[in-house]
Amino acid sequence: MPHCDVFNGDADGLCALQQYRLHTPCPAARLITGVKRDIRLLDRLRDTRAGNITVFDVSLDVNREPLLHLLQRGNTIVYFDHHFAGELPQHPRLTLHLDPAATSCTSLIVDTLLGGSYRPWALAGAFGDNLQETAQDLAKSLRLSAEDVERLRELGTLLNYNGYGEKLEDLHIDPAELFRMMQYFPNPLDFWAQAPIVPRLRQVHRDDLAQALALAPLLETSRVRAYQLPDTAWARRVGGTYAHHLARERQDLAHAVLQPMRDASWRISVRAPRSRPSGADLLCRRYPTGGGRTAAAGINALPPELLPAFLDDFRRSFAHDA
Repeated sequence: MPHCDVFNGDADGLCALQQYRLHTPCPAARLITGVKRDIRLLDRLRDTRAGNITVFDVSLDVNREPLLHLLQRGNTIVYFDHHFAGELPQHPRLTLHLDPAATSCTSLIVDTLLGGSYRPWALAGAFGDNLQETAQDLAKSLRLSAEDVERLRELGTLLNYNGYGEKLEDLHIDPAELFRMMQYFPNPLDFWAQAPIVPRLRQVHRDDLAQALALAPLLETSRVRAYQLPDTAWARRVGGTYAHHLARERQDLAHAVLQPMRDASWRISVRAPRSRPSGADLLCRRYPTGGGRTAAAGINALPPELLPAFLDDFRRSFAHDA
């Protein structure tokens, strides 16, 4: 019977899978992942029959059709996620662990299921997903120094940074290979201290972010800011963590980061104001390939002719207090 672990290649997907497999090891599981925005992952398993499939941090709504197809083929599926799910399917071989709250992420959902058994990894995932306050509050349940909490924050940021790109070749390391490195470390602080990939990611992230921080806004009002990244490899890598940085820098503003893609479309990252963390998903779902969660959402491939309309919609969507 085949075992497959399907996971988003960002910090939340990695740290959710890490906790689950530390608790329930399955070294023979086939790993299905990709860049952060590559979320139609269940399509890759269409021929799988009578298998055990575990899914972490990819939208059920986006994967609905292949999910139902896989259930019809006799697969047993356990699904963990915090994105918009739409209507929930009911099936005896489908177990759902979903929480779309703005303060939730997949790593925290797994942490709850496991009773906090590997909570430091959950904290790294939450920090990587930019749930700063939630992670800080949860860290109080552990005897961690301020320095260790900061190390988990950095690790989450670096894992998340590595997941961004248009294709795997844009990344510094394939998320599947990164997970294989992580799986030997029950404590993420040991991974932070010992894994050679961490200082490598630290340096390239610092270099990429410095270039992004030199950009002037494309659009700026008293309520929103939008930035356009250049068509470069460093910009494709740093777009998500750059959006998180902007959201932390000005918590009263909504932010959009625009990334030109090789096919002339635009990849958009949207962050609602941290002081009013809602509305990002509603905005992005109005456009083709858009989705996400209430506080942070995106559009994978916005047609170029829709960019002016999107910018106007973005400005109007966050023009007033919720």
